[in-house]
Amino acid sequence: MRENARTEAVEFFWYDCSHSQALEQPLRAWAEKHRADVVLRRVPAIWQGSPDEGVQRAHARLYYTLERLGLVERLQTSAFRSIHTEHADLNTEAAATDWAVRQGVDAVRFGAAYRSAEVGQSVDDAAAQFVRYGINELPTVVVQGEYRTSPTKAGGVEGMPEVLDYLVQREQLQKG
Repeated sequence: MRENARTEAVEFFWYDCSHSQALEQPLRAWAEKHRADVVLRRVPAIWQGSPDEGVQRAHARLYYTLERLGLVERLQTSAFRSIHTEHADLNTEAAATDWAVRQGVDAVRFGAAYRSAEVGQSVDDAAAQFVRYGINELPTVVVQGEYRTSPTKAGGVEGMPEVLDYLVQREQLQKG
């Protein structure tokens, strides 16, 4: 790996998880502070076989649709707020499209992205990554595929950015 290569941090989250919602703003600020040396990648959580798998897949489809349209930064907080504060059910294409239109997104563009093979593949990939990384708590952030933190390990969501600073520093020292 090149000396100036950026460190990858992968956040596993779920729109319906209050801890994931609580981490959104601190993680965004953390990623901004580290934008020169860290790339943040987000993966929606899908616990295969769980009672919530259908909802998780629907939320993953919403996330990847927003990503495909370049709207994650603008609408991620709104998605969390709609689900937690307004109790919006964004589990179908129609409901997600109605929500997106209220956010100023073109319905035709949103629908095309939502139904795209690429978004469908991303949802399937998210489920596989969830298993491959052995995620058992949300949110979890994995640094360079090796180090991880979560609310339990960090003493709460508020402690996660500080732990991430430590993990990134540790990884970068190992790179030399």
